[in-house]
This record gives sequence, C-alpha cells and structure tokens, in this order.
Amino acid sequence: IAAMQPSTNWHLKENARDHHTSKFSSKELIVRRGQAFIVTFNGTEQPEQNLTFIAETGPKPSKLAKTQATFGISSTVSKESWSAVLQSTSSNSVSISISSPPNAVIGRYKLSVQTTSSGSSSPASLGTFVLLFNPWSSGDDVFMPNKAECEEYVLEEFGIIFAGNKNHINSFGWNFGQFQGDILNICLSMLDRSLNYRQDPATDVSHRNDPKYLGRVLSAMVNANDDQGVLLGNWSGNYEGGKSPSSWTGSGEILQNWKKSGFKPVRYGQCWVFAAVLTTVLRCLGIPTRTITNFSSAHDADGNLRVDEFYDASGNHLDRAADSIWNFHVWNESWFSRSDLDPSYSGWQVLDATPQEESGGIYQCGPASRNAIKEGDVDLDYDCPFVFAEVNADCMYWNYDPATGKKTLMFSKSTVIGQFISTKAVGKDDRVDVTNDYKYEEGSTKERDIFKKARKKLGLEDKFDPTAPTPQEIDQKPDISGKFKVSGPLEVGKDLNLILVLANLQSDAKTVHLNMTAWSTVYTRRPVHEIWKDSISVTLSPKEEKQFPIKISYTEYQQQLTTDNTIQVTALCHVEGGIQVLVQRDITLDNPAIDIQVLGEAKVNKEVDVEVIFTNPIDTEVMDCVLQVEGNDLLRGILEIDVPPLKASEKSSTKFKLIPFETGPKHLLVNFSCDKFADIKTFKMVNVID
Repeated sequence: IAAMQPSTNWHLKENARDHHTSKFSSKELIVRRGQAFIVTFNGTEQPEQNLTFIAETGPKPSKLAKTQATFGISSTVSKESWSAVLQSTSSNSVSISISSPPNAVIGRYKLSVQTTSSGSSSPASLGTFVLLFNPWSSGDDVFMPNKAECEEYVLEEFGIIFAGNKNHINSFGWNFGQFQGDILNICLSMLDRSLNYRQDPATDVSHRNDPKYLGRVLSAMVNANDDQGVLLGNWSGNYEGGKSPSSWTGSGEILQNWKKSGFKPVRYGQCWVFAAVLTTVLRCLGIPTRTITNFSSAHDADGNLRVDEFYDASGNHLDRAADSIWNFHVWNESWFSRSDLDPSYSGWQVLDATPQEESGGIYQCGPASRNAIKEGDVDLDYDCPFVFAEVNADCMYWNYDPATGKKTLMFSKSTVIGQFISTKAVGKDDRVDVTNDYKYEEGSTKERDIFKKARKKLGLEDKFDPTAPTPQEIDQKPDISGKFKVSGPLEVGKDLNLILVLANLQSDAKTVHLNMTAWSTVYTRRPVHEIWKDSISVTLSPKEEKQFPIKISYTEYQQQLTTDNTIQVTALCHVEGGIQVLVQRDITLDNPAIDIQVLGEAKVNKEVDVEVIFTNPIDTEVMDCVLQVEGNDLLRGILEIDVPPLKASEKSSTKFKLIPFETGPKHLLVNFSCDKFADIKTFKMVNVID
C-alpha cells in the first residue's frame, strides 16, 4: 500500500523565534545550522522507532559529499551529524526535534520520512526547509560571541555608508533589506548561477558549508564580469542606458531587477553598490558582514606596492596609468574562522565584489584575513597583496612629457594611502574608525618594518625595478612648498573659493611659473571634464609666503560636474633652477540639504503623514524633480513622486502617507534628484509603536 502523504506542521513561529529568522517573510521554514527545530506530522501509523528521516540538498544528494543525511530517532542530539529526538506522540501525529551539525551545507533541503517496518515503501515527503549559517552557535565557523554584533551584522537591515574624501567625510543611508520578500530565494539562485556551480554542481553544493568558499564565490557573483552576475560596473561619468550608481538607496530593487530581467546584469554599480549588495546577500545567508570605507584607497594594478600618478606640464592629471588612488573605496568584512590558516587569522575577513583585478582568472577578491594584512603576511590566501596595497601602497607623483615619453619624479609619499578606514557603529548611527586594525601607526618604525616584510614576501626587495625612481630622485628637496586652502562653503550651487599658499623654503629669491587646472572627476579621481585653467608667474623673496585667491564660479563648473560632485584642483609649479612641485587637492562638494518630518506618531497599521522639504538654493529654476522613498516595514517597494519645478530660492513641500506594518525603530530613506542636483540623500529614524 502506498504511504499516505503526511501533513506537516513546521511550527514556523516558534522555530523562527528560536533561530533568529522571524524577520523573513516566508511560508517556508527557515532555520540555522547546529540547532534543533521542531516538526510535527501525521499519516504514519508506525511506531516511532521505525521512522527514518532523509534530509538532502543540491542536484545530486550524496552521503559522501554531506549533501544527504539519513537518520533515525535517537535519545540524544549528535554534535557531528543530523539527528532526531522524539518530543511527543499522539494517536495520529508525531513531534520530532531535528538537529543539523554546525558544519552542515547551507541551502534548501528536502525532508522525507520512511517507515522501516513496511518493507520497501518509498519515502514520504514532508516538504522543504532552508538551512542558514548560525552566528549564535559556538560550533559554527561564523560564531560571533557578542550578541549585539550578531544583531547588527546579521539582523540589521539599515546601514550607513561613508564616502567623500579624507578631508571631508560624508555618509548616506542604505536599505540592505536582506529579509524582504524574495531576497533569500534570489540569494540561493545566485549560488546556482556561479561559474563553480555550472562547472560541477555537486561539488559546488558540497562546499556550501564553508563561509570562506561562499564569500569568494559571491564576491564574483555580485559583479557582472565573467558570470553574468548582478551588477555591471560603470565609472565613466555617463550612465545612459541604466540608473546612475549614486541613485540607488537599497539592495532590494537591484536584486529584484536582476531576477525580473531573467538574470541580466543590472546597470550600473560602483564600489559602494557592489559592497552593499554583497552585505545583503551574506547577512541573508547568516554570515556576519559589514561595509568598510577606505579613504585615499590605492588600486595597485601591477602588484609592486607602489602607485604611480602622472601629470603633464600644464598640471593635467593624465589618465595613463593602470594604477590609481581613489578618494574612497568600499569593500566588505565578514566574520568567520579560517580553518585553512593559523587561528590568529580568524575573525574579520576582507571580501571585495568591485571588479578591479582578476584573481584566479576571474574578478573576485578575498577572503583576505584582516590580521594578515596588518602583519604584512601577504603570502596567505586570498588576495592579500592587493588588499595590503589598498591601505599601504607608496605614492609616486611623476611629471610626464607625452612628446618624449620622459618622466621625472616630482615627489613620493608613504603616508597618503589608507586613511580614516570607517564603518558604522554597532547599534548606533556613528562612524567608527578601524584604521588601527589594518595597520600600525602611520610613519612608525613598526609600520615601515611591516611594509618591508610585505615587499620581501612578494620578492620586490631583491629584483631590480626599472620603473622605480632612483634614490637620488627620492632624496631631492624642493625649493618651495604649496597647498590649497578652502575659503568658503563647499556646496553645489555656490562658487568655489580656494587659496593657493606658496612658501619659499630657501634664503634666496625664487621665480615660479604656475600652471593651474581644475577638472571634474568621478570618485576614483578619474578626470572627466576640464572646468578651469590659468597660468601665472611669481617671484618669491627669501622665506616669503604668498597667497593667491582662486575662484571657480558655479556657472563654470555646473555643466561639468559628475554625480559624485568631485573636483580636482592642481597647480604644477616650475621653479627656475629647481625641481617641479605639484600642489593638488580633491574637493567633494556637498549637495543642498533636504529635510524629512514625520507628522504625528507612527503606529502599526495606521496611516501617518510624512513631509519632505527642499529649498532650491540657486538663482535659476530647477526641473525634472523626482523624490524616491523606501524603508523596511514602513512601505512596500519604492515610492516615486514627481515634484513640480522650483523657481529660484523656492521651497517645496511634498507630503505622502505611510502605513507601518512592524513596531520598533525603522529607517525611512529619501533620494531627491533634479536637473541641477543629483541624488540628494537623507534618512530618518521612525519609531513605530503599537
């Protein structure tokens, strides 16, 4: 007789509460490994000791690959394998507590039950469930002893990402949304679309118990290179045919769009978008993850721990080197132990989904142990030399003559790269500086020793490098010094006022010919449009300091600005009879402010009015105004509101209604754009009460 189809009660509420999975909005059981869950089913008329359970995942479940487990009822939980313990029975139903080992493969499982006494009856399916990593369980590779950190790095759906530049750090909110509707399924299908899965599905699935394996695979899948992954990068300053990277406010829309389009890469991403999406996916799967911003971040393309920048005689920053120094770069840290390395390398691991350099033939990066980076152990897996260079590379600034191909070193600096490394605080909206976790104090002997150790391990100490400057070049001393000072506000819509300060360091007079330029750039400091240039000649008396005011008007830069609002100002000083001196500064302009007010108390399932206020700060009309609003548990999807054009200095008020559906502190994110200002962002914490 065919076995009756049992009906299954998955005890969704209780199991979700015990497993910290209540935020998922799923009709399917979602539990964490290494921890028991309860299931009740009926339709088996057999004594319970005759029951055998089968849990299996992947396309070719096998006991050997640990993607299939068969287990009967036992009296105690096993730590090493799947087990089932009887909870209670009634005349027609059985309640069982099922436990998985703390190193089980994660993903979607089928659970079946077989009754042994009825001979060869085929197993009856109880249904499916999803198994995730468990940072609350001490046996798990991702175990995080601090509960507040588990809450932040796994369960928190709101984040703050730091940007700008080292002189001027700014930040914006992000909706990770890892528990939204279909996100878990999209994350699981991401794993099934990876190159590794396509080449050998069974082997790939059997490695899904290992956070370092999944972290590496997902760092490749979040970018579109190689594998038709989630996001297509674009750093050109022209974002036609897609959404500008700075216009996104959360990962949900990106992941949903990827799925809806039949898994075609979403246009466009830049570093913080790649990092934010990877945060969403890893938190969703249960790996504690955060975003990290590194200011003055080196992209060392040729692996010599040195970044070369070239300028022509007019002071233009030439886009001719593969190396570059980004105003900022955002990557991820995930928390797990490194079974492949010494235990001292466990803890935070760097992963980077931004496609910068190939690793193992594809665009992926990490996991690189943060401790290995700090100690200069660049010979350890994975991609430590690249990450080490991002925070430690030396900078060389060259004058380059395109006609002759001759290059002369202007100066070198070993303290520029890797500053104010930042992440969001646990449970608060503050910035936390983690620079000291990446390197010893800048300029200290310990820090220089570590740099030498890294060079040695990479074989750079012993081999002659024809592109390197000579010791004589490095030791030459300039006759003058210079710097740009900001005088006045750094705001889009206002004139940019700077002062170039030049000082004669010598006790005889110096004549200096100055070539000055200002270019709009993207945040990677890639020049996009020339804004302004000027040349002057000056004579400086012995030890004299002179100031030269520079004004770049809004009308001069307005058309040229990229959505990053960044301008690079350069003065190349040709000193008669001395070496050239480069003075430069990267400027990030702030957008005008936008304000959110919640009018009244926010209560569950009750309408509440929200008002967004924006004042046009410039003396011309702004058009094509659009307001974009999102927020977990406050509204479903993304609200887009067209705002009428605003005359000069006019104030606009836009009202809309929310119906919150969960209690607690929630974040509302707003993005306002118009023809003169791109992506003005703000967020507001809304405390929803019963």
